[in-house]
Amino acid sequence: MMARHAQAGRVTWIGLRPARRAGMEAVEAAEISEAGVAGDHGRAGKRAVTLIQAEHLPVIAAMLGCKAVAAEDLRRNIVVAGINLGALRGTEIRVGGARLLIETVCAPCSRMEETFGHGGYNAVRGHGGWCARVVLSGPVALGDDVVPTAG
Repeated sequence: MMARHAQAGRVTWIGLRPARRAGMEAVEAAEISEAGVAGDHGRAGKRAVTLIQAEHLPVIAAMLGCKAVAAEDLRRNIVVAGINLGALRGTEIRVGGARLLIETVCAPCSRMEETFGHGGYNAVRGHGGWCARVVLSGPVALGDDVVPTAG
């Protein structure tokens, strides 16, 4: 039961942070390597790639009292829709041609207060996404499937 999912997820947005505190750059495709997403300032290890659930964006907006929250405001690399990322913790997933291991919660940073104003940090808590380690390098593009791997 825990390994079954109603459907595959899909990549709906990809973003790069070229430098610390730099603005996000939306791209249609990117290469994922052990060091993370090419062109992103991230680092190798359990936080190489950051992902967030598309379905959480309207929840964050509601908690902020606004109509919408843009994916780039959350500063994650990949937005995924259609599959529960929280149910995939500790699981290896295929994202396009890459394989990632969902490692840990990606907690919000103080930038959320700068971005969203008073209460921004707490609005994102519990909805900030997930950090992943790269198991196998490969390309990722908008529309790519996100599925657990079979072993």
